Amino acid sequence: MPKVKITVVENGFDKEIEVEVPEGSASWTPPSESAVLGKRIVRLDAPEKVSGRAKYTYDINLPGLLHGYILQSPLAHARIKSIDISRAEKMPGVKAIIPLDKKEVFYHGDELVGIAATSMNAAEEAGRAIKIEYEPLPHVAYIDQALAKGAPQVFSDRPNANPKPETRREGDPAAAFKGAKATVTATYETPVICHVCLEPHGLVAQWNGDDELTVWASTQGVHSVRGDLATALNIPASKINVITHHMGGGFGSKFGAGVEGVMAARLAKKAGAPVKMMMTRRHEFHSSGNRPSSLQRIKAAADADGKLVAWEIDGYGSGGINGGAGYPSPYVYRVPNQSRTMRDVFTNGGGARAMRAPGHPQGSFATEVMVDELAYQLGIDPVEFRIKNDPNELRHRQYRLGAEAIGWANRNPKPGASNGAKKRGMGLGACTWGGGGGPSTPVTVNIHPDGSVEAISGTQDLGTGTRTVIAAIIAEELGLQPNQISTKIGETRYGPSGGSGGSTTCASVSPAAKMAGVFAKQQLFEKIAPKLGVKPEQLALRDGKIRVTQGGPAGKDAKWDESKTISWKQAAARLGMEEVSARGQWIPGLSSSGVAGVQFIEVEVDTETGRVQPLKVVAVHDCGLVINRMATESQINGGVIAGIGFALLEERVLDRNTARFLNDHFVDYKIPGTYEMPEIEVIFTDQPERGVIGIGEPPVIPLGGALANAVYHACGARIRSLPVTPNKVLAALKGLRQQDTGL
Repeated sequence: MPKVKITVVENGFDKEIEVEVPEGSASWTPPSESAVLGKRIVRLDAPEKVSGRAKYTYDINLPGLLHGYILQSPLAHARIKSIDISRAEKMPGVKAIIPLDKKEVFYHGDELVGIAATSMNAAEEAGRAIKIEYEPLPHVAYIDQALAKGAPQVFSDRPNANPKPETRREGDPAAAFKGAKATVTATYETPVICHVCLEPHGLVAQWNGDDELTVWASTQGVHSVRGDLATALNIPASKINVITHHMGGGFGSKFGAGVEGVMAARLAKKAGAPVKMMMTRRHEFHSSGNRPSSLQRIKAAADADGKLVAWEIDGYGSGGINGGAGYPSPYVYRVPNQSRTMRDVFTNGGGARAMRAPGHPQGSFATEVMVDELAYQLGIDPVEFRIKNDPNELRHRQYRLGAEAIGWANRNPKPGASNGAKKRGMGLGACTWGGGGGPSTPVTVNIHPDGSVEAISGTQDLGTGTRTVIAAIIAEELGLQPNQISTKIGETRYGPSGGSGGSTTCASVSPAAKMAGVFAKQQLFEKIAPKLGVKPEQLALRDGKIRVTQGGPAGKDAKWDESKTISWKQAAARLGMEEVSARGQWIPGLSSSGVAGVQFIEVEVDTETGRVQPLKVVAVHDCGLVINRMATESQINGGVIAGIGFALLEERVLDRNTARFLNDHFVDYKIPGTYEMPEIEVIFTDQPERGVIGIGEPPVIPLGGALANAVYHACGARIRSLPVTPNKVLAALKGLRQQDTGL
C-alpha cells in the first residue's frame, strides 16, 4: 500500500508521520459515482431541532441550579473608587457574589460584579443593591472624536491611534495618477455592527468535587474554552469536560470562556451549586464583541481601457477597546501602483471580536463602490470593468453566470433612468476567502457486531451541519446512508479538535472522516474475508451490502459472485465478539483553500420615502467538492441575509456625548426580517478535483458594496456609507437635485 505523510497532534504539538493507505483511497469518489456526497442530505439533527428535543446550553437545568448575572458599568469611562456588596449579600436567594478586580472601566457595559442567586430576578435585585462609587473620566465614542486634537485618551499608556501605522507601497502611484483617464476621490464608512447570536453567550458550570469541572457551553471551540478555564482556575485541563451538543450561532464571537464563563465557574465553586450564566440580551450587545467600524479615504484611477492604474488609501478602523480593525484594500482587484496606510483607533466602546470574514466586508464595500464609480465615469459596463481588473479566472466565469441569472443585459445602463417614484437597479460585488483545513481534528469510527456504526470527534457543530458532514462521508465509505451513522461530537473528552472558525471546520474534519471510514472498512474486510473464504481486496461495500468478486480485486470492471452477497448486518455479525475501531487524520489532497464568489442584487428604491427593498440576489460561489448540497445552499443563504443586515439595517449607535450604547435591544437594533428578504438564487461553480473547502464566510462579504451600487443604478444617488438607510437615500437624492438645478 502507498504511504502518505500526515500531521498529527500529540501533546499539543504537530508531528509528521507516514501512514499506509489503501490504493486510491486518498482521493474523493467523483460526484457522478457517489451514492451520498454532493446530494441534498437532510441534517441528522433536524428532527431534534424542529421538535424542540435538541438541548442547547440555555436548556440545561440541573438540580439546585443557580442563575448567574453580571453587573455592568453604566458609564463609558470611569475609575472604580469602591464596591460595596454587603447589602446585596444578605438579600433573599443570593448565594454568591464575586467582584472583578478592576480599577477602571472603559466602556458602557464593562463587567464589574458576578452574582449567583436562586432566580434571575433575585440576582438582578442584588445587582441593584450593590453600591459602586465611580470617578467619571473623559471618553470618546467615534473615530473622529478619538483623532481630534486634544482628544481624551482611552488608555493612559498609549495614544488613541497607532503612531506607527501599517503601510505598504507598490509601484509609483503619483505618476500613475497623472496619466489616468478617470480619477475618483471619496470617503467610505462602515459602522460597528454586533454579532446578534440568537442564543446568547454563556455556559452552565458544575463542579464534581473540588477539582473536576463539567461545563455546558455555547461555543465554537470546546477545547479553547477548556484551555481558558484551566488557566483562569489553575486546574489541569484533564479535569475539565466542555460539552456543546447544539449551539445557536457564534459568527466568530464564541471561541473563549469569556468573563461570563470564568465567573460562572468561580461562582459555582463558591456557592457549592451549579450555575447557569447566560448573558442577557443587553449584556450580549455590550460585551460579546462586534465587527469594527471603518473610515476609508480612497483615491483611485483607471486608464481609458478600463484598467485600474493607481490606488491610495488612508484607512482607519475602530474595534473599541480592542485592536484588529484592519481590512484589505484594494479588495480582489489587481492595481499595479498602490499606497496604503492603515491605523487602528481606540474608542470607549465594547471590544471587537472576529466576525464572519473579519475585515473583508469593510474592505469589499469601499472597493466595490469605488470600482463602480470609476466604471460609470468611464462609461464601461461594471461587469466588464471588473473582468478587466480581476486576476481570478474562475470569477470571470462567475461574473458571466451571475449576470445572466439576474438579467443584467436587460437593465437600462443609465442610472436613475426609469420612470416613477419607485426605481429598480442592479449592482454586484466579488469576494474571496481561504477556507482551508488542517490536522487539528481526528475522527474515530467504531463498527459494532450488531451493525451499528458510531463516529466520534471532539469538534463542535455551531449550526453548520458538521455532524451530518461526518456521517455522510463515513456512510459513503461504508456503503450506508448518513442516518445509519451515530455521530458523537461536541465534547472535549471525545478527542482533540480545532475551533470552528475561518471556514476551516469542514475542510479539516472531512478528510479525517474519510480516512477513518477507509481504515474502518479495511479492518472490516481483513476480519471477515477469511470467514467468507476470500481475500480482503475482493470485497466491496455498496447500498448496505458486501459484495464479493469472482476472484480479482474489487473495482469498476469487477465480476461479482452474487451468491456470496451479504447484508451489512450479516457482515458485522461475522465480527463475533470483536469490533472495528479506526482513527482517521487529515491528509493532504482531500482539501484545499482559496474560494471565489460573486453576488448580484436587484433592488427597488422608493424615491419618496428613501426605502430600499432587496428584490433578488444571485449568489455564485465555489467551495471545491460540495459534501451536502442542501446545507451548503443554506450557508450561502445565511451569509446573504447577514450581508443584507450589514448593507441595509445594522449599526451600533453610541451617544456622542456620553458614549452610552443607545440601541442595545431589538427594538432599535434592526436585523433582517421577512420584509427585507429577497429571492435568493444560489449557483455553484463546483470544482470537486480541489477537494473540500469551507464556505461559511464568503457569502457575507459582497452584499454591502453590491447593494450600494444597485441603489446608485436605481436612482442615480451614490451612497458611500453603510447602512443604506432612508435618510441617507433622501439626502443623496436632494443633493442630486441641487446639483442638477444649481440651487
